[in-house]
Parts: sequence; C-alpha cells; structure tokens
Amino acid sequence: MRTSVILLSARLLDPATGEFLPHTALAAADGRITALGDDREVRALADASTTVIDVKGGVVTPGLVDGHTHPVSGADLTHGLDLSGCTGLEDVRDALARAVRDLAPGAWLHGWGLDPNVFGDGPVGTAPFDAVLDGVPAFLLLFDAHSALASRRALELAGVDGPRSFAQATAEVVCDADGRPTGLLLEDAACELVERVAPQPTREERRERLVAALRAMAATGLTGGHVMDANGDSLALYGELDAAGRLPLRLRVAPWCQPGTDADGVRALIEQQGTGGRLWRTAGVKIFMDGTIDNGTAWLEHPDCHGESRHAFWPDPQEYTRIVGELHRAGVPTATHAIGDAAVRHVLDAVEKAQADSGRGVRHRVEHIETVPDDTLRRFAGLGVVASMQPTHCCDFTRADHTDNWSRRLGEQRASRAWRCRDLHDSGAVVALGSDWPIAPYPPLGVMAGARHRRPTRDLTQAPHGPEQALTALEALQGMTVNAAYAAGEEHEAGRIAVGHRADLTVLAADPLTTPATELPDVPVLLTVLDGDPTHRDAAL
Repeated sequence: MRTSVILLSARLLDPATGEFLPHTALAAADGRITALGDDREVRALADASTTVIDVKGGVVTPGLVDGHTHPVSGADLTHGLDLSGCTGLEDVRDALARAVRDLAPGAWLHGWGLDPNVFGDGPVGTAPFDAVLDGVPAFLLLFDAHSALASRRALELAGVDGPRSFAQATAEVVCDADGRPTGLLLEDAACELVERVAPQPTREERRERLVAALRAMAATGLTGGHVMDANGDSLALYGELDAAGRLPLRLRVAPWCQPGTDADGVRALIEQQGTGGRLWRTAGVKIFMDGTIDNGTAWLEHPDCHGESRHAFWPDPQEYTRIVGELHRAGVPTATHAIGDAAVRHVLDAVEKAQADSGRGVRHRVEHIETVPDDTLRRFAGLGVVASMQPTHCCDFTRADHTDNWSRRLGEQRASRAWRCRDLHDSGAVVALGSDWPIAPYPPLGVMAGARHRRPTRDLTQAPHGPEQALTALEALQGMTVNAAYAAGEEHEAGRIAVGHRADLTVLAADPLTTPATELPDVPVLLTVLDGDPTHRDAAL
C-alpha cells in the first residue's frame, strides 16, 4: 500500500470534541488515513512517491463539506453581469447601462444575484429598467434563483404576452391588472419559458466553467458537497470529470422529484440510488415543498402581509406524502426544500407517517427552515430529521431591524424567529450547514462565520439578525464536518480525523475555534486534500 501524502508539524483538530489530538502528523494511502503519530514515526512511512508536506503548525480539520450546493447550475447561472452588490435601483440601472454598452447588436444580457430589496416598497418588475433595456433581450436572475426578471424584448422573443398555467402550483408569469407581464417570472417553470429561447453556451464551455467553479471551491477548503439537483447533463459532467481525474470535490447528488412524477419516475429514482463514480454518487432525492418568502411562493400557515405564500409547491400535498412514504420504504433518504412554517410542518408529518407505516432507519432532512414556530422544533430530533441550514441567507438577505423584503412580508412575529439554528440545535436536532450556492457565496469559512455572527457580510458593523440564534465556533465547525457526515449517513468514515476515515482534509492558518467570527473568512486556507491527494496548496507551503 503506497502512502500518498504525509502531513507534518500539524495541529490535528477533532471537531467532535473541539480538542487537538495528541499527534502532530498523519499519513494517507488509498484515500484513507492510515497513521497518526509524531513527525518522526510518520515520516518513516514515506517512499519516493509520497508527497510530504510540512504544514508549519497549520490547523488540520476533517475536510469541510457544503451541506447544500448546486455546482452545475451555479456555474451556469453565475456568468454574465453580477448584480449581487447592487443595493438600490440606481445601482442596478447603472450596472445594466454599462453592460448594454458592451453588448453586440441583438445579443442577450444575462445577470444574476439581484436582491429584491433594491425595489424598496415598489413592485418587483422590469419597469424601472425599461429605458435602459429598450430593445435588449435580458434575463436577470434574482438572488433566490427561484425567480427572474425578463425584459420586454426577452418576453417578446419567448412569445410570453400574458398569464400561463403550470404544473408547479407556485409558478407564475406575473401580470398587471390589464393582463400584461410585468417581467417577473416565479419558479423554474415560468423562468424556463424565456431561458429556452436565449442562446446557450457550448457543452465544452459549460464543462470548463464547472471545473473552474469546483477548483475555486477547493481553494476555499471545501472537500465535498451535498448537491441538491441532478438536472440536465449534471451527472454526465461529473462522470466525465471524475474519469479524467478533474473532480476536486467529493459529491453526493440528490436528483429532483417534481409534482407530476408518476410511478415509473419514482421507481427510476429508486433504481438510480448508489450509481456514480470514484468521487461522486447519487444518494437521496430532493423534493420541493414550497418556493421562497421573498417572492411570495413559500407555504405559510398564515398568508404573508401581501396575502401571498398560501400554497404548497405540490398541487396536492398528500401526493408528496405518498411519495415520501414510497421512497422511505425503499430506503431512500429525502431532502425537502421547506422554507415556510406550513411546509416544514407538512414534511415532518410526512416523515412521521412514513416511519409509522414502515419503521425508522432512513435519515431524512429538511432544507432551509427559514421560519418555524416553537412546537415544530423538537420534532426534528424526535423523528431523526436533519436540519439543513444556510445561515448566510439570514446574514445577507435580511436585516436586524426587519426593514428588508423577507421580514416585511412575514411581519414582526415570524421575522423574529428567523433561521433558528440555536433553537434547533438545543432541541436536539442535528444541524448541517451549507451555502446553497449560487444563492450565497460558497466559501465555508464565511458560512461558519455567518452562523456565529449573523451580520451582513458586506458590513459587519451592522447589528446581527437574531443574535440569540447564533451557533458557537465549535457547533459551526461541526455543521460542516461531523454533522455533514451524519446527514449523509457517512459518520463511520467521514467527519473525523481517525485511522480508517477518508483522507479528506482542510488545513487552515489559524484555529477556527479561537478566531473571532468576523475574522474567520480571512483565515488563509493552506491546503486542501481530497482522497489523499492535494487539490489546493498555498504558496506558503
């Protein structure tokens, strides 16, 4: 057995306890940690082909894992004009005007990351940008990636001139009182009306964008991700990169189950489980129970302040319950997007029924959980359902004074129970952390920092939103190591630094447990190791 990599002069941090191991070196072979010890005895395991790295006192943690990410769609969507830094309509108009000046005649303008808060109290639509986008086909994705703005010319090219009906219950071409589209498209089914007529990049361009995104992720310390879609040719792309030795993250992929999926579709999802390659595999199924609060498509127990967010994503929520039961019987874990309190409650009810009918043993999870009442909290631990949270959404898209779009839609009572990471943890739930990239940035140190400080990333001097819901430094680290492993059913081989566990490792220049939360995102990532091979190495090493 060839020793592939040896790390020396290391501080090995156990995220389960928050303590440093008594060892200063480790060795890996065949993708597993094979030895822990002092520098001298571990160095002796090297041969001429071993990569020996002195990490110079760097802190080694188990490889950081993003609990919720979309690499292929993220790489596809985050090209073109980045609007995420715009804070008002003038910012957006200026950015669009600059981009239009550089466009070739007839070319499409793609933008992404637009925050609906730029519209203030006004309606979300293209009217404020009509003069800038006159005659320009433009598709501007809002930050939640569940909605977009399409310019008048883009709607014309797509043949969209009025309302449409969709199988997705919350999808909508938003129209004014006269039945004319405002430019706002809600949910995938509506967005696709315009997306499918826009020019598409070549497959090679998409593959290289994906490679660049994954390499950038590795450079931030990520060794893995729980991928919450398998849309389009995603699986084929992962397979190609894996076969060519170009996949720098270990990926666990959950394909979607949409409303209208028939018995053959569910059976195909079950049969697909476990397929994959060396560094990726299909595991679990992703389901949507609702949309988002910001665009009025969440499912709330009481409507939002606009009278919206009243419906489930599934026209018949009981069909969702039936499918969860079928997947549960087949041993397939589910990950359900549930943002509103009614959506979360329905998911938990469905899991409870599945367990009553077929026993426990399958590890389900709920994604997002943006606002839930007290009586929901303990049900997560009681049912063994993992709480998958994205704290940077709270940091960057809401405000402590509740003047943001999300909070104003919910009203004071529900906005005050935003992203209850602390309450879920204290109630016994396993809390896994992620970014939901491209919705929010993927660097894991930023995700962990946000879970601790809950402040806007762009201005850390602002007040935190719900500071009582902050996690400790250790709990945040656990959210991307031991808890991520548990959520995937991999705690026997991942999430710890132990002989026999995967040699997926992240090396930091400082201790993430003692570094102040506001400084954590700036800590250098010295080394990232995946399956025993370095995927990122800082020049300092």
